[in-house]
Amino acid sequence: MKTYSIEHPEKGLIEYQDQKRGLWLISIFFPFVLPVIGVGSFFWLDHEWALGIPLCLAYIVVPLLDMWIGEDHNNPPEEIVPLLESDNYYRIMNYLTVPMHICTLLIGAWFVGTQDLSMFGILITAIVFGLSNGFAINTAHELGHKHRYPMAQNFAKFALAVPFYGHFTVEHNRGHHRWVATPEDPASSRLGESIYRFACRELSQTFIRGLSIEKSRLAKKKKSFWTRENQILQSYALSILLQGSCVLYFGPIMILFLIVHNFFAWFQLTSANYIEHYGLLRGRQKNGRYEPCKPYHSWNSNHIVSNLTLFNLERHSDHHANPNRSYQSLRDFPDLPRLPNGYFGMYLLSYFPWLWFKVMDQRVLSLPHIQGDLSKVNVDPKKLEKYQKVYIQT
Repeated sequence: MKTYSIEHPEKGLIEYQDQKRGLWLISIFFPFVLPVIGVGSFFWLDHEWALGIPLCLAYIVVPLLDMWIGEDHNNPPEEIVPLLESDNYYRIMNYLTVPMHICTLLIGAWFVGTQDLSMFGILITAIVFGLSNGFAINTAHELGHKHRYPMAQNFAKFALAVPFYGHFTVEHNRGHHRWVATPEDPASSRLGESIYRFACRELSQTFIRGLSIEKSRLAKKKKSFWTRENQILQSYALSILLQGSCVLYFGPIMILFLIVHNFFAWFQLTSANYIEHYGLLRGRQKNGRYEPCKPYHSWNSNHIVSNLTLFNLERHSDHHANPNRSYQSLRDFPDLPRLPNGYFGMYLLSYFPWLWFKVMDQRVLSLPHIQGDLSKVNVDPKKLEKYQKVYIQT
């Protein structure tokens, strides 16, 4: 375990140890091991239902572990953060995760392409491997914010090639982060909006916005959208090479596998976007612009187990307030909007809208900076009248 230390002119010697330094390896291996457990269980138990075991591990076991092990509210001292940020160990962890995602896709393609599976077996395998490779978007998310490191940007494109989601970095960095927690952002969910309605809005509109952002960037450089400098097309070209090779090698069955695989990878991102900003709204300033993004404009979670599988993504409040911070430096703050469980437990909850609304709507309205004021909430326009009748005080 490495100790970081600095001699402060006023505070004296400041020391810090990242207690989770070695445990971040879980973020590398979890997306790989999870679907492989399903394949191994299939060969061991000789039954296709065993392919679904990873779903139970992700959506039942991990949330239970989050409840049992609890949360970590520890923050690195601000004086130590520059040392954490400059430690290449953490960035190399991200780099090493990218080939793991590629291997995961190839193992799934090999399994479907060589085994005599029923349609159920093919679909459940595609779902499991797709959900697992949704983590590739999370890896690209961390890498894509490292503007100072061209290698990190390139690794992000390779990661996004696995689930065929090459527009993400452009759209996320220059679209979502600009408009987060506003009605203008298709990646910010609204009070009363189910995850399924949100998915229809988010998947299509973020794709269009990503292409538009990149087209505008290239136009300023007097470049065509179809130039080799198009960052989105670079990643999509890698996707065609990777997934096209699977189709050529294993045959047409790969088309069905990859369609389902890609969709469920995308749906993992949609699930994260849905729970991260549900109902939260940035206020308007006197000049008409939205206020700067603050930590209370994102839902936060300090649950240890799920954060260790997601490179600390669940400390989302600090990420949006300070998007250049790396995962090892993200902080907790008092009085944040807090999720009652880690992301996997909240994903499962969101898949049952009536239960999600029952748990989360009151949490939104009771936040200290909202206190029942619907004008401070990002409300689904189709549900506004309903919420006004329920929550507006007379």
